[in-house]
Amino acid sequence: MRRDPRPVLFVTNHAPGYRVGAFGALHAREHVVFALVGGDVRHGGGGTGTGDLPFPVLHVAQRDVFALAASGAYRAVVAGISGRVALPAAHAGARRGGVPFVLWATIWRHPRTAAHALSYLPLRRIYRDADAVATYGPHVSDYVRSKGTRAPVFEAPQAVDRAFWEAPAATPRRQSAYQALFVGRVTGEKGIAVLFSAWRASGLRASANALVLVGEGRFRAPSLATSAALPDGAHAVGPQPPDEVRNFYAGSDVVVLPSVPTRDFLEPWGLVVNEAFHQGRPVIATTAVGAVAGRLVRHERNGLVVPPDDPGALAAALRRLHDDPALRDGLGRQARADVAPYTHDAWADGMARALAAAGVARTAPPDSLQEAQ
Repeated sequence: MRRDPRPVLFVTNHAPGYRVGAFGALHAREHVVFALVGGDVRHGGGGTGTGDLPFPVLHVAQRDVFALAASGAYRAVVAGISGRVALPAAHAGARRGGVPFVLWATIWRHPRTAAHALSYLPLRRIYRDADAVATYGPHVSDYVRSKGTRAPVFEAPQAVDRAFWEAPAATPRRQSAYQALFVGRVTGEKGIAVLFSAWRASGLRASANALVLVGEGRFRAPSLATSAALPDGAHAVGPQPPDEVRNFYAGSDVVVLPSVPTRDFLEPWGLVVNEAFHQGRPVIATTAVGAVAGRLVRHERNGLVVPPDDPGALAAALRRLHDDPALRDGLGRQARADVAPYTHDAWADGMARALAAAGVARTAPPDSLQEAQ
């Protein structure tokens, strides 16, 4: 059978630096053109990776996605859940063009706002009509199946640049003998208020312990509006370049992800987990973090898991790892081992499996049709 020479069209919002390696790996295998529609960034990173990208890119308006997908220039269309109309336009365009449609599913609970309620039924239809689905992990796979999808579902694991994040840090940044680290957007949904309450309740003296916050954004709660509201021992250092973030991981004893669910947000994954694990650092994360629901973070195996919006439980976990260096060292060693399979090539393999199930993969592995269990 003659191989279809047309590329795959992949519709998404951005090509942020942390996805460049994954997108490049998929393009090398499957010849993919990425249509970037832009829009808001909420799930970590945005814009385009610096330098020349190792894959072709089209910058298009969402309203132009339908015509692009229906043009006949592509052998399949892949689209993520982003933008207001990009996903339904990509799905409808693929159907008009008579080519397979693959959904890249990323959420494990539909947002509960009036605006998002309007998108629930159209998205559920896409779940059921897709030719194949690729997901962030088992938590998203379970959610997709609960919506009645008839398509095979494959997992494309979330990953960061393993070589960079597991490399030794040049200058570890440590403020105190025991250091807890938060990395991310400083917003309410990330659990900042809960973290501050937990830190105050932990009983850890500021003279010997530090809570370091790396990231950008404003505190949403009025009581946290100024740096004066930081608890004793907390240090907000603002956004940092990747090599400095790695230095902070290396200088810390534990990384904290205190995310809380809101009406319009439930942490899809939390790539901070991958970064910390590659540095051999355990995490304390809530059950509202996708990497917990997706079974990368496991309680008392490579980190500690606590309920969301529970300062007492978070304080106890912070204190426990402070008091037990042997435990945190053991969790960190296991974390490094557990995250090793989460690579850009593994993500590309998952996406290729979905394309194979849709009948359009070029370089599918022998077990490409094995669905996620």
